[in-house]
Amino acid sequence: MLTHASDQSMKNKITIHLASPRGFCAGVDRAIEIVKKSLEKFGAPIYVRHEIVHNKHVVESLRKKGAIFVDELSEIEDGCRPVVFSAHGVSKSVLEDADIKQIEYIDATCPLVSKVHKEAEQLCKHNYHILLIGHKNHPEVIGTMGQLSNGATDLIETREDAKNYINKKKGKLSYITQTTLSVDDANEIIQILKNKFPDIKEPKKDDICYATTNRQLAVKKIANKCEMFFVIGSRNSSNSKRLVESAKKSGCSKSQLLYSTNAIPIKEILKCRNIGISSGASAPEVLVKEFIDKIKEKADIEIDEIEFAKENIVFKIPNKLI
Repeated sequence: MLTHASDQSMKNKITIHLASPRGFCAGVDRAIEIVKKSLEKFGAPIYVRHEIVHNKHVVESLRKKGAIFVDELSEIEDGCRPVVFSAHGVSKSVLEDADIKQIEYIDATCPLVSKVHKEAEQLCKHNYHILLIGHKNHPEVIGTMGQLSNGATDLIETREDAKNYINKKKGKLSYITQTTLSVDDANEIIQILKNKFPDIKEPKKDDICYATTNRQLAVKKIANKCEMFFVIGSRNSSNSKRLVESAKKSGCSKSQLLYSTNAIPIKEILKCRNIGISSGASAPEVLVKEFIDKIKEKADIEIDEIEFAKENIVFKIPNKLI
């Protein structure tokens, strides 16, 4: 008769290579804290324009505490209640609309996104036409382009866009980037622009944020050891999707985004000896733990956590919430 012990001994042995750093970055931590502090100070409900960060788990937990998520200010039913603007940043027209409607707002824009906004304004003041490298319709891109008047910025999404770009006004050119891009893809586009426009002005400091860069480099370090690689994050999270791309480019063709509604491919996982795990900058660590626990039910696991960089950056919350 088979015993429980012999069942255990027959379990697959899987090494989980865990990328570090992973998960929440300082900008996400700050944005979530701003919503929590706003609820403490003003009481429920408060409004939040767009998802505070791109993660359903986070959004649902804040909704339970009393946050009401809206797409536009026009959806706010009680103008006496404050609204929080998401970590991705907003156009100036949104701030102006809040002022006209006399709605109190708390801006949770990531300071690294705000840096790009200020950069764009300064370039425009010095008569530079701006090329924004980023993804169309991403909230951060909408917010950044919305810092300036129409026509002041052109969006460059792909290498082809860069190759085909024509400087119609014949004036000075500069470029800035979305903070959550693939470092490799962005560098390729930048190089094309530099080759085509040798005098193009570049940012004093890279616009792609430290957290995006660190997470991509950590994934690259371990992906080629893995038969499968999983990035825990939302489908609309730019930085999470870039991590999947990084894993694929670094040698793990079976890399995928694991979001809340899709099934864990446990049968495929059990055929592996080595899998990799990371998580997007807006994915809480509890989701990583839950995923590992699911694998643990079916296999003997060994955790190999590989730390690429230590992160100790903290962004302050607005004074009005202290």
